[in-house]
Amino acid sequence: MNPYLDTLAQAVTAMHGCPCTHLETATVHEMHEGKTVWAGSVEVFALEGHPKATKAFAWGWKDDAGDIQTIAVLNVPPIDSPREAVQAAIASGRFI
Repeated sequence: MNPYLDTLAQAVTAMHGCPCTHLETATVHEMHEGKTVWAGSVEVFALEGHPKATKAFAWGWKDDAGDIQTIAVLNVPPIDSPREAVQAAIASGRFI
């Protein structure tokens, strides 16, 4: 893996308490009222031994101080795609 994927894998493990394996990268472009709210890559990880989810969707961004922040969202209903994970994160106010 590359350092960015390693960071995200560590975040997934720390946030959700189980090891993970990178599966793929998905591109998400989320718009609201005709304006881009977020555009970027979401990494998809397979989870090992999680009681409720088989995958997690994770990504990172630089905050105002230049530090990398990460988020990892489980694929539990109603979230079953990278785009829905981004939408849930936006709705929660966790980033943007």
